[in-house]
Amino acid sequence: MNRSKSGLMRRAGCTNAGAGAPQPHQQGARIPRVVVATLGVAALMTAAVALADDLSLPPITVGAGAIGSYNHNNPDGGPTKDDFSLDDVRLYINGSITPTVKFTFDSDYDNTTSQVSVIDAIVRFEFSDQLNIWAGRFLAPSDRANLYGPYYSNLQQGNYTDGIQDGYSSTAAGRTDGVAYWGQFGPVKVSAGLFNDPDPVAGQNSVIVAERVMVDFWDPEPGYYLNGTYYGDKDILAVGVVGQERGGNSDYSADFLLEKRLPGNSGVFTLEAEYARYDHLAGLGGNSGSNDGGYGLVSYLFPRPLGPGKVQILGKYASTDVTLNSADSYTQKTKDVEFNYIIKEFNLRTGLYFHDETFDMGMPGAKVYGVSFQVQM
Repeated sequence: MNRSKSGLMRRAGCTNAGAGAPQPHQQGARIPRVVVATLGVAALMTAAVALADDLSLPPITVGAGAIGSYNHNNPDGGPTKDDFSLDDVRLYINGSITPTVKFTFDSDYDNTTSQVSVIDAIVRFEFSDQLNIWAGRFLAPSDRANLYGPYYSNLQQGNYTDGIQDGYSSTAAGRTDGVAYWGQFGPVKVSAGLFNDPDPVAGQNSVIVAERVMVDFWDPEPGYYLNGTYYGDKDILAVGVVGQERGGNSDYSADFLLEKRLPGNSGVFTLEAEYARYDHLAGLGGNSGSNDGGYGLVSYLFPRPLGPGKVQILGKYASTDVTLNSADSYTQKTKDVEFNYIIKEFNLRTGLYFHDETFDMGMPGAKVYGVSFQVQM
């Protein structure tokens, strides 16, 4: 009421300073409200910070990768074709729920199907180097080529076309659903698990038992996944053996990797090889046939940078014999030559490539020339 009267008197032109000025008891009434408001805002901010701490997400990492190419395809007995291809795109998400419980989610765009699929969905219980349990969809214990995949392969184009690399059963991009144990004991790494067979035979057990044992004689390769090369970051001499079984049928393979930094900073030499046999369980022969064969890959990374990157030369030869049934068989031979430019290892690289597939029994082959690129972040 006093405040209203003062306003009326001022509007009427009254010059009584005592009447127009705020009274002492009015100032006293206003100050606490300001204080209360300030304290209220501070309390809300404190509560919001505390709530944010309670709701904070665990550490999460997000990454992505893409592989593309320009190809000149020259098939036997057919017309040539030139095209640009976005071969593969992936999105990676990793997070820690607790220090020992972690989660991985990876998706993949496949150019051959033009579809996006979930390739990894893994709950990872990682207690120590010796005790790790993974469950979900992921790479079963298998050959080195499957465990490094296209993004960490030494060969930039033509992977998984020779009938030898990663012929194991797969739901998506070499993965299948199951549970596995793996552990590292000094230079020895072991893994074993049970996995669904995505192409089961009627009347047979649809669970695949998978095992892998690997020994690193020089530098260690920690973790479940592997590389096809380390571009000179490590000296590697490693041998791995794999077996997968289901209902009396089996696949097995042995893989080898040697990578050495040459004396006097004179470059990096790499030799990779594998022998595999797929017997009525996946492979080129499928559940009714078999195939066996091997490949050898050699590369040399020049020591001197050329601009922002280094030049690498690579060659690979593979041969496999395939039996589809008792009366139908053939031999496939695959040759690859690459001149690569390594700018930031697997995060940025490109190259020129030549890929040649030939078959006997009058089956048509193909020659492909092209340029490839890969980026990751």
